[in-house]
Amino acid sequence: MERQKKILLITPPYHSGVVESAGVWMNVGFVYIAGSLRAAGYDPVIYDAMSHWHEYDDIRRRIEAEKPDVVATTAFTAEIVDALKVLSLAKEINPRIVTVIGNVHPTFCYEEILKASDNPVDYIVRGEGEITMVELMNAHFAGNDVAAVPGLAFRRDGSVIATPQRGYIQDLDSLPMAWDLVDWPIYTYKPMEGSILAIVSTSRGCSQKCSFCSQQLFWQRKWRGHSPEHVVAELEHLRDTYGVNVVMFADETPTLDRSRWERILDLLIERKVGTKILMETRVDDILRDEEILWKYKEALIDHIYVGVEATTQATLDAFNKNIKVEDSKRALELINEYDIVSETSFVLGMPDDTIESIRKTVELAKFYNPDLAFFLAIAPWPYSEIYPDLKEHVTVFDYRKYNLVEPVLKPRAMTLQEVERELGHASRDFYMHKMQTLDSMTPRKREFMVKVVHIIATSSYLAKTMRGTMPQDVKHMLEKMKV
Repeated sequence: MERQKKILLITPPYHSGVVESAGVWMNVGFVYIAGSLRAAGYDPVIYDAMSHWHEYDDIRRRIEAEKPDVVATTAFTAEIVDALKVLSLAKEINPRIVTVIGNVHPTFCYEEILKASDNPVDYIVRGEGEITMVELMNAHFAGNDVAAVPGLAFRRDGSVIATPQRGYIQDLDSLPMAWDLVDWPIYTYKPMEGSILAIVSTSRGCSQKCSFCSQQLFWQRKWRGHSPEHVVAELEHLRDTYGVNVVMFADETPTLDRSRWERILDLLIERKVGTKILMETRVDDILRDEEILWKYKEALIDHIYVGVEATTQATLDAFNKNIKVEDSKRALELINEYDIVSETSFVLGMPDDTIESIRKTVELAKFYNPDLAFFLAIAPWPYSEIYPDLKEHVTVFDYRKYNLVEPVLKPRAMTLQEVERELGHASRDFYMHKMQTLDSMTPRKREFMVKVVHIIATSSYLAKTMRGTMPQDVKHMLEKMKV
């Protein structure tokens, strides 16, 4: 009997100090890909080098030990340099290893990757990977023509070949999952002691038109959801089998279908699932759901991020956000009313931004009053709708810096250094203001904010900015709380 082909799925060891500050997050995409590969007779291994904080020497040793037939990785734009380095390392160890890459950046920038003189990639999976990856492996190892597989890009005879786009998977519930391949002990949510964190996808796609975002392009503004019963059963399985007690929904708009979403909430309440849920949704969905927000609270929706992005209507319109400034404030007020942690972000560093406009945004952010606010540098992905309008202002071309933290676009009236400084000051000023308002918070929010500000001030990308500028009374408060 022929040995199963081993496929080593590796996350690139990229860090920017943003998401890592709040916890350790798994790549749920690999759980789906591994599930489909195993169901098709392959031997997948998930190696989350990023979450383990492994260096290239560690990755080399793991590849040598596993002796895989295939090494596959994944990349959003800021990860692409490290992802390609992982595949180069695999080829260096054994040129016969088949190398594959997928996710947003390779889907759109496949020509740039494949035409590079030092390209280590054999195949690029464009779009959803579960079916494409299986068909690619089947064709490759059977010696059949991979050009017959939709959703691929590769080089042949000096030319880049892109096969036709694959249609989207409609029945998400039918996809097998490989939760048992996850290294569970490393995944935690820092503000919650004793937590085991899972990332769960309840839906795929986004129907919105945000001009700076990659998701509307990747999903072509199409949306599909798991059934409510599947979502809740998955949370119960993760709770009962792996001790998962906090879940982050990975999807952009789990709430898009109102009746489906309310059914999920009802099932979470009826079955007393008991898992805390962190999620993202849209401002207008919160406004739509005002009369059922009590169900959010009962279902243990613990933390909601809504994308405000800007405090002026002109900027919101440029971003195609399709919301009004006053709507954003009302949505955050509603989330706060139910004692759910509220989070938002503001995208800054646009061509017309000035030191004064950024500082005004901070004051407006305080007025909006989210619990958490992040002030991000616009990163115009090379495939985004807004890129042509911003291209002439882009001065940094190292993709590793396209992480929403390091400015890559120079406003007309500011230097990059001024943008970076003002973004740091924005966070410092916002969180110092929050700490001065602790007495107005509920005990739960107060405890959460003290923990989070401590994390931000000591182990996030903002630590350097926050350290040395924190008022003495706030420092004493953090020390007193012993967080």
